[in-house]
Amino acid sequence: ESGFTDVLAPPMVSHPGIEPHIHPFRVSPTLNNSQNQGQDFFLQSSPEFFMKELLSQGLEKIFTLSHSFRDEPSSSIHRNQFIMLEWYRSGSHYTDIMDDCIKLWIHLNEKFLGKPPSKKIHKMTIAEVFKKFLDINILDLLNTQDLKKVIKESFPDIPTPEGNDENKMTWDDYFFLLFLNKIEPNLKQYPFLILYEFPYHLSALSTLKADDNRVCERFEVYIEGIELANCFNELCDLETQKKRAAKDLQLKKDLYNYSLPLPKTLFRSLQNGLP
Repeated sequence: ESGFTDVLAPPMVSHPGIEPHIHPFRVSPTLNNSQNQGQDFFLQSSPEFFMKELLSQGLEKIFTLSHSFRDEPSSSIHRNQFIMLEWYRSGSHYTDIMDDCIKLWIHLNEKFLGKPPSKKIHKMTIAEVFKKFLDINILDLLNTQDLKKVIKESFPDIPTPEGNDENKMTWDDYFFLLFLNKIEPNLKQYPFLILYEFPYHLSALSTLKADDNRVCERFEVYIEGIELANCFNELCDLETQKKRAAKDLQLKKDLYNYSLPLPKTLFRSLQNGLP
């Protein structure tokens, strides 16, 4: 109804995602004499790279609704195979995707519950949510040692690694120790919440905000305390993405003792011209 083209992403890919803490399933041939022996294939952890290739070839508004696969423990809110909705708008700002998420949520309430949502839609920056629940300015703590010191002194109930494990801790790790233990439990009170402007350490494939490079243009959607969506304002600079990919893949190797190939599909899309 909104003019998006429905595309079908292949579930088996040669270049899976590069996020350090998301683990793909590797695919192996069953025949010893298979011509595919020695080739690396993976089940997609998201359809992201294939869809960006379509964008670089001229498609503008696309979506897919298909299975993704992640090697992680099953729980009440996680499965190692699940259906993901992913969509892209070329030539748009990520705030347009925020609007898409809100409209989709309203539409689903009307379609399946027979009425629009009665509760308020909330938006908060990461800085605002840390100030509200912990009374600290997270943007004053962008140095790893500063953040670690605040956690140890002000939140001693949060378990922090010691010894060799402490040496492996990054800023991101300390951020999530604080966020998952002290912030996320409070988010159950919000029926629909958009958290945006994450500290630049968590930029992944997103752009930095033009007038405040301490934060990146990224948001997540929480519904009754569960994170259901993640969005980036797409960084389309090839050289910067190559540096970030190398850093993330090295971190994955250091932490988990395995390597993944460089995301050549993504690099090709950026070289072709990702809008």
